[in-house]
Amino acid sequence: MPKTTQSGAAKKSELPSTIARSPKKAQRTYAKAYDSAIEEYQDEERAHRVAYSALKHSFEKVGDRWEAKDHKGPSDERARSGGPNPSGSSAEGVDAEATKEHLYGVARKLDIRGRSRMTKAQLVSAIKAANRRRTANSR
Repeated sequence: MPKTTQSGAAKKSELPSTIARSPKKAQRTYAKAYDSAIEEYQDEERAHRVAYSALKHSFEKVGDRWEAKDHKGPSDERARSGGPNPSGSSAEGVDAEATKEHLYGVARKLDIRGRSRMTKAQLVSAIKAANRRRTANSR
């Protein structure tokens, strides 16, 4: 998993692929949270979860990369509950707490068909599926 250089920047080759394609701030956020969690918990899987949780507070997944959110905060039920044993479902990086209009804009950017007739929950599901496809195609 990612290790930071002396300047504190993560080595891009050690970041997960979606984060490596994302803005530098997203890369730094993930790397710092990962390094801090690995130091505290000595568990790579837990450090990975902590780092993604920190990332999802300020960024949302759009396609195969992470983009800055308009406002900071939890992105789904799971992030809202927090703690070592969070409850609720994960939206896989989609900002499920955003407005329907915002989700519609993300769906438009991802060229999701039928988006104008979808409910907010349907938009979240469709964006999650589109994100998974784009990430798989980028690998």
